[in-house]
Amino acid sequence: MTMRPGQHRLADDAAKQTARLKVGFVLSRSFTLSAFALFVDTLRLASDEQDRSGRVLADWQVIGSTRHLITSSCGVQVAPTSDFVDPSRFDYIVVVGGLLTVENPVDQQTITFLKQADAKKVPLIGVCTGSFILAAAGLMKRHESCVSWLHYKEFRERFPDLSVRSDRLFNLDRQRGSCAGGSSAADMAALLVRKYISRDAERNALEVLQIEKARAPADIQPRRPLYDDYDDTRVKAAMITMEQFVDGSMPIEKLAAMVGLSRRQLERIFIDKTGMSPAKAYNRVRMERAKSILAQSKAPLIEIALDVGFENASQFTRTFKRTFGQTPSQHRAASRAH
Repeated sequence: MTMRPGQHRLADDAAKQTARLKVGFVLSRSFTLSAFALFVDTLRLASDEQDRSGRVLADWQVIGSTRHLITSSCGVQVAPTSDFVDPSRFDYIVVVGGLLTVENPVDQQTITFLKQADAKKVPLIGVCTGSFILAAAGLMKRHESCVSWLHYKEFRERFPDLSVRSDRLFNLDRQRGSCAGGSSAADMAALLVRKYISRDAERNALEVLQIEKARAPADIQPRRPLYDDYDDTRVKAAMITMEQFVDGSMPIEKLAAMVGLSRRQLERIFIDKTGMSPAKAYNRVRMERAKSILAQSKAPLIEIALDVGFENASQFTRTFKRTFGQTPSQHRAASRAH
């Protein structure tokens, strides 16, 4: 029997009333389209069978202070589907960030809405740089933010009193979530699908998206770092932290504790996996950073030396030459010649 258009609408409305997972999306100005698309498409594919896009087991809305089109960082525009409503209608409010160069990524009405959601204990999730928006609104206190390694330094500079990390894909607790963006948005959405709908729904969504399996929150962010040849996740996490504290201010004992090891255990693992001690690896990380700065900037040697934790240019020059076989000035000249 064929359903008339009015009956289709009634069926959709009934489905929405029984949806197990309801998500509201707040899109910032110049938001990252891929992060939003992967998150919402994971919900869409998990919500129904046979790729029919029905909102049977999940429902979602793009909510905003106006119905004006919101332009993403790539220029594609998205229209909000709902005004701001009672935030308790949603299981999660997801804030999708984008370019950090945008001075006011969301308006004051949006900030007020997010604070209302917090007051009503509705969990808030920052996707891509959405955690910057939540932090600026004072909504990431007592919560650890997970950001891309590309944005770690800027987050620390903007919010020095807040906890942040960039070695993992995403964090999700009962009241806050944050993720590095990109494909990790699908991983986070898959975790919500598994929690609220089922593992079968999660598997169906990921298969259609051609994703072999969802990654866990603690999985390491992919990038081209020094540890690329090492397969131990503790070594990778430790070396990412070294890069985050490239001025050499992270004690080895604290570094070991951050990856769940004692200093002696960390020493053994580094010798076994990398052939060098954590202290030597840390020094290499700092020298590699200095090498990159020398090639890409005109900063004076003393400035670079201070950035990577040396007290003076002569000490930095000796260490650099011992590491790479040439002085910083020789390296800079060679880089420019090429």
